[in-house]
Amino acid sequence: MQKTFIFDFDGTLVDSMPVFVGAIYNILDKYKVPYTEEIVKILTPLGGQAGAEYMRKMGVPITTEQVLELMFEYMVKEYEHNVLAKEGVVETLKQMKERGYSLNVLTASPHLTLDPCLKRLKIFDIFDNVWSCDDFNTTKANPEIYAQASKLLKKSVEQVIFVDDNFNACATAKKAGMKVYGIFDKSSQDYVEEIKSVADGYAYKFSELLEV
Repeated sequence: MQKTFIFDFDGTLVDSMPVFVGAIYNILDKYKVPYTEEIVKILTPLGGQAGAEYMRKMGVPITTEQVLELMFEYMVKEYEHNVLAKEGVVETLKQMKERGYSLNVLTASPHLTLDPCLKRLKIFDIFDNVWSCDDFNTTKANPEIYAQASKLLKKSVEQVIFVDDNFNACATAKKAGMKVYGIFDKSSQDYVEEIKSVADGYAYKFSELLEV
């Protein structure tokens, strides 16, 4: 039986959350805007545009476009040259592909960082679709994005397995009707139990998804 997966990118396929988090903290610190660690949990599923707007509402005194420019300036070089796949990801994806599974990416990251990174890691072509939230003009905090992605895959939402390390994204995908698996990442280790509470399953290692 063919299975259909949609994977998050940051913190799920690649060990990039320190870069993403660093970009956020860099901007908030630059403008002396107070924040708590919860900000990462909030901003991760929003994507660049919505995330930049959120930071402006927090008190960052520049335009949304300028926030995005600062973020991309910080992140692009890291994604193009340094961000690595998480342990077991490449091997597991290849095994899934050999089994005939449909593999897809849906991420808040823009194609500007997403595509070069996947291509450098030589896994871009493994996926049937590589989607950024920008392609849907909404965020992973909106249940509609999961319905739209499922429709493009010619599947019902219930037929799609969604994998993410972020609690909010997992909760929203589950609300939309998808089968949801949480995946461990150091950046979200404080929220493992929360993710388990909304997910159908949880994997500490990417290779465990072969048993889904």
